[in-house]
Amino acid sequence: MAWDGPTYRMVDGERIDGVWCHVWRRHDLGTKYYVDDLVVYADGSVSCGAEDLPGLKKHLDTGRLALTPPDAPVKLDERSKWESRWGEPRTQESFLLEVADRVEELNGRPTAARRCWDAAGRYAREPSEANRELLRAAYLAVPQHLRIYVLGDMDLLDRPLRILLTDVRTHVDGDGPLVTTEMHESGLEYFRRQAEAIAAAERQRAALHADDPVTAGRATVISHQTVYPRGRPAEPDLFVLRNDFPAPIAYDGETYPSVLHGYWALSAADPADRARIREAPAGRDAQELGGQVARRDGWTGLRLAVMAGLLRAKFTQHPELAAVLLGTEDARIGYTGYSDAPFWLHARDDRGRNWVGRLLELVRSELVLARET
Repeated sequence: MAWDGPTYRMVDGERIDGVWCHVWRRHDLGTKYYVDDLVVYADGSVSCGAEDLPGLKKHLDTGRLALTPPDAPVKLDERSKWESRWGEPRTQESFLLEVADRVEELNGRPTAARRCWDAAGRYAREPSEANRELLRAAYLAVPQHLRIYVLGDMDLLDRPLRILLTDVRTHVDGDGPLVTTEMHESGLEYFRRQAEAIAAAERQRAALHADDPVTAGRATVISHQTVYPRGRPAEPDLFVLRNDFPAPIAYDGETYPSVLHGYWALSAADPADRARIREAPAGRDAQELGGQVARRDGWTGLRLAVMAGLLRAKFTQHPELAAVLLGTEDARIGYTGYSDAPFWLHARDDRGRNWVGRLLELVRSELVLARET
């Protein structure tokens, strides 16, 4: 059973991330089961009618949800535990631990596997009996069907851990090799090498990502398309980022009443159409006119450069508007709307490219550079 994602739901304007996997759900009015998506969210809520982790446990206990098809044959691994390359069977208890682990992961907190790695590293640095017991507890906290994969080592699996947790002169798992002092030392050396490799990778990553911000940026700023039947407020705000905001722009030898006027006029093939669009009463009128005329050759390849040029002209020629854009600091800018093509918008489906928002961020960085030079 594999987890997939990402997915999310919105609660009071806040995005709650989640992941999902398949389970078998019993029909409300019968005994047959069908496949359904069990979604687990960062706030601990669960779909399939379970609502939360206690509800999920109740649904599993009563058979309302099942982890495998109820009529599926049980597949047994007849090899010894030491030789087996399969995890232990998934039980309802271990699955609930796995679900709780997904919640930790969604919240950016250490998972059981991460805590096990940390305990192994601590024991390798200081091989005391107290640290060995902490490692044992961390290993047993990993859902039992996932323990064999906890190290991510497809050759040795979790055997270095099982050796370290077995006393000297005792067989691993009862049917494995007899543990020696040398085997214990080899297990400790395994984790020392892993720690050195991880540290080297982190140093390399730090060098390669040296220009990445070290602190979190501002939350995303969303520029919504809004109608002001009584006129826009006198105080400039995020509405000035809109392409239909009336701000005369001198660009390429002409003056346009707004970015929309300039964009759609420059898209037209016929000079007469360009003039009509430029003189439209409002930006949305210019957009509607522009959408009805023949497009100039190669417009698809030119449109981003034209939009960037118009936005650059708008904010360099109007310092009061530039101040609003600079006020967004390093926030990602999402540009929404219902009149523009998804190519320009911060939209939910995969057609939304948010190019206006991205170009606004580019112009903002150019304004910062100009201010500091």
